[in-house]
Amino acid sequence: MVIYVHSNPHHNHLTLDTHTHGAAMDTLTLICTISFILAGGLYWFVFILGSAEQKGKHAVKLSGGSIEREKVQDKYNQYWSFFRRPKEIEKSENVPAFVDTFYNLVTDIYEWGWGQSFHFSPAIPGKSNLESTKLHEQMAVDLIGVKPGQKILDAGCGVGGPMRAIAAHSGCNVVGITINEYQVSRAKAHNKKAGLDAQCDVVCGNFLEMPFEDESFDGAYSIEATCHAPKLEDVYSEIFRVLKPGALYVSYEWVTTELYNGEDPEHVEVIHGIERGDALPGLRNYSDIAEVAKKVGFEVVKEKDLAKPPSHPWWSRLKMGRIAYWRNHILVMVLETLGIAPKGTVDVHEMLFKTADYLTKGGETGIFTPMHMILCRKPEKVQD
Repeated sequence: MVIYVHSNPHHNHLTLDTHTHGAAMDTLTLICTISFILAGGLYWFVFILGSAEQKGKHAVKLSGGSIEREKVQDKYNQYWSFFRRPKEIEKSENVPAFVDTFYNLVTDIYEWGWGQSFHFSPAIPGKSNLESTKLHEQMAVDLIGVKPGQKILDAGCGVGGPMRAIAAHSGCNVVGITINEYQVSRAKAHNKKAGLDAQCDVVCGNFLEMPFEDESFDGAYSIEATCHAPKLEDVYSEIFRVLKPGALYVSYEWVTTELYNGEDPEHVEVIHGIERGDALPGLRNYSDIAEVAKKVGFEVVKEKDLAKPPSHPWWSRLKMGRIAYWRNHILVMVLETLGIAPKGTVDVHEMLFKTADYLTKGGETGIFTPMHMILCRKPEKVQD
């Protein structure tokens, strides 16, 4: 049987056009759907996702603190130049500018990627990072035994995360001091937003030369801050000066531990990595802390490394955050490329990423702790 098929060129052409148009529409729909999903994800990631714990800073608002946008890269390069001249870091008169530059560069990134408390805390099973951090801060004020309404000093307050937790917990009036003017403005904004601006105050100044009267505070604390002092006795003596007789002072210190071996190249590399990535003139050994406190006149009440067992690893948050670091780094690269973040932001974020590795190694090997606690009392009567 022979079948004859008669073709209609006009009909075939119409059918082909219909199929082509349908395929084009499907492709366009797919592209639009993907674009919508990507745009929505980017909007959430950039505009909605804040810091790790509290949305104090959004990614699109990353800045260089008080540094002008066009000078961020130069200031970053200047920061690293300090480490090419290590003797310059040892000079007390150079350290404030060195630390101020560092916190201009990193404050926004810290707030966005870590939270408003620029310190570590032991991990507590069943507690979030935020809850563990607050408990660590509240312990500090509990140790100095102050009463509601009394005035206490936060030496090296950053953007005031610990200050607000401590004020809310204790009912005390807290006065913080930081070398960085940008952190002052951030802390005051956070204090007001939290409804604690009447209870918390922040001043810009050098804790080596504080603008406070003698014997004007009922207690004091510093949380991972005095490590920036070139000489610990300089900051301890200032805190001693402003405390009332009988008042207590507690500090969480960054130190090398009894496991640190200065002859071990790997140990030295880790400690130097921590110093370079955190604006430290030089880490002290744990054995130096009480000696310095006694030298300036304090009585040492208690001393303990809060990182030791049964405490859970403080560095676990750094390890768990590796995916977030990479995610954030990609975003920072995009923002800098688009001109939203100032040039140099990628370098700063990469520096902090590398420093996190050194901190983790320091914690895992046990050669470094960021929470060597020392509790001191100013004698009722200072001996002449």
